[in-house]
Amino acid sequence: MTDIMSILIVDDDVSMSRTMALVLKRKGYNVTVADSGPDAIRKVRETPFDMIFMDIKMPEMNGVEAFEEIQKVRPDAVVMMMTAFAVEDLVEKALKEGAYGIIYKPLDIDKILEGIEVVKKKKEGMLILVVDDDPGTTKTLRSILSMKGHRVGIAATGEEAIVMAQGKDFDVIFIDMKLPTIDGLQTYRALKKVHPEIIAVLITAYKEETAPLVERALGESAHAILFKPFDMDALLKIVDEIWERKKKLRQ
Repeated sequence: MTDIMSILIVDDDVSMSRTMALVLKRKGYNVTVADSGPDAIRKVRETPFDMIFMDIKMPEMNGVEAFEEIQKVRPDAVVMMMTAFAVEDLVEKALKEGAYGIIYKPLDIDKILEGIEVVKKKKEGMLILVVDDDPGTTKTLRSILSMKGHRVGIAATGEEAIVMAQGKDFDVIFIDMKLPTIDGLQTYRALKKVHPEIIAVLITAYKEETAPLVERALGESAHAILFKPFDMDALLKIVDEIWERKKKLRQ
């Protein structure tokens, strides 16, 4: 990521979005404007924006629907929802789907700038992919790792993880060994073909059942194995060690 944040503003209120864009450009950010959900999706396909401000109530496709489609293209997208209306059901759904937060119109520019800087600091962390079909596990890991300043993508299957890895250079990938289609070992091997230097942390709740898969993956240079329920101190220690190593390589 460059030092200059790239921001996408999505709102059918052209006057509002232009005003917001002008303010942010004066603050030194690169700003692009989209006037609809489909327009935003097209622009996100072309550019991996650092942050997206998305109006919730738009014609043709509302902000939550657009956010769900954007997640398929950029699973690590940081999306802040905006609204001037009482649409609590959509707000709740957006936050449940992983939206970064919600701000209400009329917009408080100081809060917007504060939010951008917080996201900028977080983007200095690692890009992590969690591959697990258990929503509870993915939600927990995303929450904890995000609080530590890392960006976290989610894949529910090995096939989904492989597609995501082709478009992103993930720093760490957590791989559940028991997945619904191809298993964790097959997923790990396929990911290594995409990125030979991949750092993979294996996870499983089935210690005995997945032992042969774990043994083979570790023999093929998987980084570590963690058993569910997680020892969070051990998990964060592994992540911190990898992050320190990555930072030294970037210096």
